Amino acid sequence: MVKHMNKYYILMISAVIISSFSQILLKKSTKQHYDSFITEYLNPFVILGYTMMIVSTLLIIAAYRGLDYKNGPIIESLGFILVMILSYLFFDERISQRKLLGYILILLGVIIFYI
Repeated sequence: MVKHMNKYYILMISAVIISSFSQILLKKSTKQHYDSFITEYLNPFVILGYTMMIVSTLLIIAAYRGLDYKNGPIIESLGFILVMILSYLFFDERISQRKLLGYILILLGVIIFYI
């Protein structure tokens, strides 16, 4: 039986999505060349990526106000899968069989936990 979706679950899922996109922005920043040390760390991708991480952290804190602590890590683990999908879409990263197996195991764990 699926548990009732409340605003705290929505906050947690939103935090995972924001965190995943922030990781993609930070990864995009590492793939570019910068002329100086300052521009390497103070560029739009890095600033926006870390800002999104802070927002994600604040959303997670807010979400835990209404979630059981055991549910948070389960929902957060879905971020691994989202980052894999986003990396494939934005960077054409290959999804190896080993990665796919790992992500399938994560999904199975989430499904078994919620059944």
